[in-house]
Amino acid sequence: MEVEGFLDRLEVNLQQKKSDYNRRQGKKEQLLEVKQQKKDDLEQIKVERDLLDKVNVLLQETSEYAREQAKQQIEALVTQALQYVFGEEFSFEIELKNHRNRPWAEFYVLSQRGDYKLRNKPQDARGGGVVDVVSLALRVAILQSYQHPPLVGPLVLDEPAKHVSEEYIVNVTQFLKKVSEMFARQVIVVTHQCHLSQVADKSFRVELAGEESQVTTDIIS
Repeated sequence: MEVEGFLDRLEVNLQQKKSDYNRRQGKKEQLLEVKQQKKDDLEQIKVERDLLDKVNVLLQETSEYAREQAKQQIEALVTQALQYVFGEEFSFEIELKNHRNRPWAEFYVLSQRGDYKLRNKPQDARGGGVVDVVSLALRVAILQSYQHPPLVGPLVLDEPAKHVSEEYIVNVTQFLKKVSEMFARQVIVVTHQCHLSQVADKSFRVELAGEESQVTTDIIS
């Protein structure tokens, strides 16, 4: 009887250890997911910072008149993008200032709420979706601003609207379509979002089968 009691206690203890292990394993996997998300967010921030630095360089390397013209063109294009996606209450503003005897630019998203106008940095304006749209429009603006010589070729985008909600993603697709038509520039998008592929002239689905990638072609009429 003592042996049976000992074995029963041992079995109960083993089950408790298994339960504790599974709980800790689940928590570990959750923490790993959070860690990966933070790494992805950090990479996104680095990309956005690099893009803003390029816009600053563009503004620094032009004369005062040309700088003001470039500023107005960029503001207009990004404003159009924000309004196209989120509504007419949004606009984009560049504030030029001197930093260590060099022209420097600060970027703001303005939103009208009744009689009040809010002025925030893009990352503080309305979450990642606004940052995605501003980033997308700035890329287009940079491409179109270089004219001597002009930058030719397609615009290649990797998950350009990753943080845009389902409510607005269709508007992003229409904006990309408009950009392609307006500037006669091919737009190539890598995405997991079916809404973006549905407006394309040609789409390719890439699926992993074992160790090989299978590509199927779907012509969108």
